[in-house]
Amino acid sequence: MHDTTLLQLITDDLAPAQQLLELLRAESLALHGRDMFLLENILAQKQALVIMLEQRGRKRSQILASLNLSPDRAGLEQLASHSSVGEALLTQGDTLSALMSDCRASNELNGVSIQYQQATTASQMRILTGGDSPALYDNRGSTARFNKPRPLSQA
Repeated sequence: MHDTTLLQLITDDLAPAQQLLELLRAESLALHGRDMFLLENILAQKQALVIMLEQRGRKRSQILASLNLSPDRAGLEQLASHSSVGEALLTQGDTLSALMSDCRASNELNGVSIQYQQATTASQMRILTGGDSPALYDNRGSTARFNKPRPLSQA
C-alpha cells in the first residue's frame, strides 16, 4: 500500500519538476535580456511549483520514515526490494532525482548571472556618481576630481 502511494507521489511530481526546469531555463533567458516583466511572471510560477514540490517531498519522506526507512535512495531501494512495483519506484525516483538535480544546477547558474548583473550595475552606478577611479573625465574634458560624488543629473 505504501509503495503504490509513494510511486503515485513520485509520478505526480515528474510534471511539476519538468515545468520548474523549463521555468528556470526561461528565467535564464529573461535574466540575460533583463526582461523584468517576464521575470516577475516566472517568479510567481516558480514559487508555486517549489512550494508544491516541497510539500510533496515532505510527504514522501514521511511515508518512508513511517516504515523506518531513510528518506533517500537507500530507503527507496529497501522499500523497492519488498515491493511488486519496486522497479517502477526506482526508475521514477531516479528520474525525479535527475530532474531536481538539473533544476538545482540551473538555479545556481541563474544565481551567478544575477550576481554578475548586480556587480555590473554597481560598477556603472559608481562611474555615474563619480565614486570610481579619478582616471575618468568630466563634462569639460578634464580629469574627474578624487572621490567627490556627484548627483546623477550631472553625470
